[in-house]
Amino acid sequence: MDSVTQIVLGAAVGEAVLGKKIGNKAMVLGAIAGTIPDLDIIANYFTDTVSALEIHRGFTHSIVFAVVFGLLFGWLLSLWDKRASLKEWSWFWFLCFVTHPLLDAHTTWGTQLFWPFDLRLAYKNIFVIDPLYTLPFLAFLILAMFQKRGSIKRRRFNNLGLILSSAYMLLTLVLKGVTFYKFETALKNQNIAYSALETKPSPLNTILWTANVETEDSFLIGDYSFFDSKPIQFSSHPKNHESLGNLKEEDKVQRLIKITKGWYTISEKEDGIYLNDLRFGMMSVDQRAEKYAFSFLLEKEGNELKVTEEPKDTRDAKKLLTDLWVRIKGN
Repeated sequence: MDSVTQIVLGAAVGEAVLGKKIGNKAMVLGAIAGTIPDLDIIANYFTDTVSALEIHRGFTHSIVFAVVFGLLFGWLLSLWDKRASLKEWSWFWFLCFVTHPLLDAHTTWGTQLFWPFDLRLAYKNIFVIDPLYTLPFLAFLILAMFQKRGSIKRRRFNNLGLILSSAYMLLTLVLKGVTFYKFETALKNQNIAYSALETKPSPLNTILWTANVETEDSFLIGDYSFFDSKPIQFSSHPKNHESLGNLKEEDKVQRLIKITKGWYTISEKEDGIYLNDLRFGMMSVDQRAEKYAFSFLLEKEGNELKVTEEPKDTRDAKKLLTDLWVRIKGN
C-alpha cells in the first residue's frame, strides 16, 4: 500500500499495543515502523532495474525481517524507555513490521512474506492507493490522538479504525469474488477458450475491476463496473513472445519474465523492443490502447543487456483519473 496508509496502520497498531503505557509516543514510533519495510526502494539507486524489482517487497516484507528486527529494535528501545519491558517492546516492533507486508499482500505486486522461499503472496483485491480504506482509518486515528492516554474513548476510536479498515478489506475480497464470477460468465457466454484468468481493482476504487485473460496466442483485457448495464467486452493483446528472438535467452529477460509471472507481451517500437508487464494494466481506460503501466525497454549494449523502465507521463495519469471517473459510472 502507499506510504500514508502504512503510516496510519503502523500508528494504529503501535497505539493498540503500547498506547496505554507510553501515550502518543506509541503512535509516532508505530508510524515510523510502518515506513521501514519500504526502505527497500533504496536498491533503485545501487543496482540495475531487474534486481531492484526482485528486491522490492522481498526480505524487508518478510516474517524473518519482522522477527529479527523486531527483537533488535525491541532491545534498543527497552534500554531507552523502561516504561515497557523487552518483551513488550519486541512485540510492539514485530507487530508494526509484520502488519505492513500482511497489508501489502492484498495488492497486485504482493509480498514475499515467507522469504527466503520463492513465494509471493498477491491477493489482488485492493489497489495500492484506496481512499475508502485509508481516510476513515486516518479519521479515527486522529480522533484517538486527542483523547487522554489510557482512556476508554482513545482505545475505542483506535479500535474502530482498525475494525473498519479490516471490514473494508474483507468486503474487497467479496467484491473480487463477485467480479471474478462476472468475468468467468462473460467468457463462457462469448465462447472464449482460456487457460488463466486474473482480476484486480482499477486505481483508487473497488467499483471498477479489470481482468487479464490468457489464451493461446494473446491476452485479453476487460473491465467491469458494478454500475454496468452492457455485456463485458474484451480487447486482444497479442503475446508476440517470438519477437524477443535471442533476447529471451538473456538472464535479465528470464528474470523479468519470472517477475511478471508470465503475464507479458512484447512490443516492437522505433526505439527498440519493449516487454510489457500486464499485471498492472494500462495507463488508459481504453483497453485497446498500447500504453501499459509498466513497460521495459530491452537494449543490447555489447555483451550486456540494459533494461530500462519506460518513464511515466503525468499527462497520461491525469487523463486516466478523469476517464476512470466516467468509466466507474457504468458503460
